Amino acid sequence: MKNRFKHYLMTAFLLIAPLMSPAQAENMKKMGSMNVHYIAINSTFLTPAIATAYDIQRSRYNGLVNISVLDNSKENFPAKHVSITGKAKNLAGQLISLEFVEVTEGDAIYYLAQVNYSDEETISFDLTITDGVETHKLQFKQKFYVD
Repeated sequence: MKNRFKHYLMTAFLLIAPLMSPAQAENMKKMGSMNVHYIAINSTFLTPAIATAYDIQRSRYNGLVNISVLDNSKENFPAKHVSITGKAKNLAGQLISLEFVEVTEGDAIYYLAQVNYSDEETISFDLTITDGVETHKLQFKQKFYVD
């Protein structure tokens, strides 16, 4: 059952990526032995079934941050278990602690966190990613719209 939802989640991201502006499309940064893939989207892009399966609150005012980390020092870049902490900040300077949940589906590992926003609000993300050996900072901004 979970493999089917993994497929649906991946399909959802693949289907919505072409509809997003370049600022919303998935991004990747190479950080030492880590290839860090990250995306922040409106949670309403997910189907109700996928949101329920991953305990994600679907709302016009709720965003989803999805991080995956691949080990670029190994053949085929396998997924890497990491620890992610961080905060989100709006333009008014209000800080929101992000709570990442690890989702493992077969060989894939995702780290998901939710963030609330207002219409046309730009959120700055400041994350720390560590695998116990390396620690890296990831910073990015995302403008969210209420649909």
